[in-house]
Amino acid sequence: MLDVVVLGSAAGGGFPQWNSNAPACRRARAGDAGAKPRTQASLAVTANRRDWFVLNASPDLRLQIESTPALHPREGLRSSPISGIVVTCGDVDAIAGLLHLRERHKFSLYAPVRVLEVIAANSIFGVLAPDCVQRLELPLERRLEFAGAAEPSGLGVRAFAVPAKVPLYLETAGEDPGLSEEGDAIGLELIDLGTEKSCFFIPGCAAMTDGLRTRLAGSSLVFFDGTLWRDDEMIRLGVGRKTGRRMGHMSMSGGDGTIAAFRDLGVGRRIFLHINNSNPVLLDDSPERREAEEAGWEIASDGMEVRL
Repeated sequence: MLDVVVLGSAAGGGFPQWNSNAPACRRARAGDAGAKPRTQASLAVTANRRDWFVLNASPDLRLQIESTPALHPREGLRSSPISGIVVTCGDVDAIAGLLHLRERHKFSLYAPVRVLEVIAANSIFGVLAPDCVQRLELPLERRLEFAGAAEPSGLGVRAFAVPAKVPLYLETAGEDPGLSEEGDAIGLELIDLGTEKSCFFIPGCAAMTDGLRTRLAGSSLVFFDGTLWRDDEMIRLGVGRKTGRRMGHMSMSGGDGTIAAFRDLGVGRRIFLHINNSNPVLLDDSPERREAEEAGWEIASDGMEVRL
């Protein structure tokens, strides 16, 4: 049985974002029940309730661990049920949280080769001592089992490339790197090896391809990129100059948006996460939230639990 906990559901910067004075962030900061605060996107998943695997190491990871009893120490003076961290891209909001895990706890770090190269190129990640943290390549399109601390984890994974762009800090100034499916960002199919039930985690995706459509069709559960409601959202609000696609994210709405793309896929449960603070679906009373829910989508919130 797969157990999933949403550690964080917002995009980079969280909600409210520390320097945003936009109306939605003001509502969240004021404690408005219809504008729930959210930390940056991450999941924790297990198939045996002993070995937990964190998907993307958010900058908020320490707070997320403390807010999740299943991830608290259980034995001796120092311990953790976290057996592995899985990183799907090299963006700051997916790797910065690794620095919280430098206290010599043994775990495996899984990432595609292009992301491992980004981590290896930055010496600050050397605080994860190699005798404690084993860096393992997550091969694309090959099923494998995550390593448990003492016994088999029972949790399998198949990684696959999705349309994406390189992280912002790796772009050449003034140049648009374009989109690729070379492994700069990946999606994950997580598999309970005992029951063969599975779910998908795709926190960043710039476009729906025929291959991705085929892969997801008929699946039971998908967590999917919900960064923006509309492609030009940041431009309209005056808080950015890039479209969602330029940033490497599909928009929720529109003829080529995620809601339309999933309409005929027969996915049992669809959950948006990695939601930017500018996205009106974060507000319980917004027309956009109502439209998304009427289309069969759920909006992830921190602490949300799902069992499959």
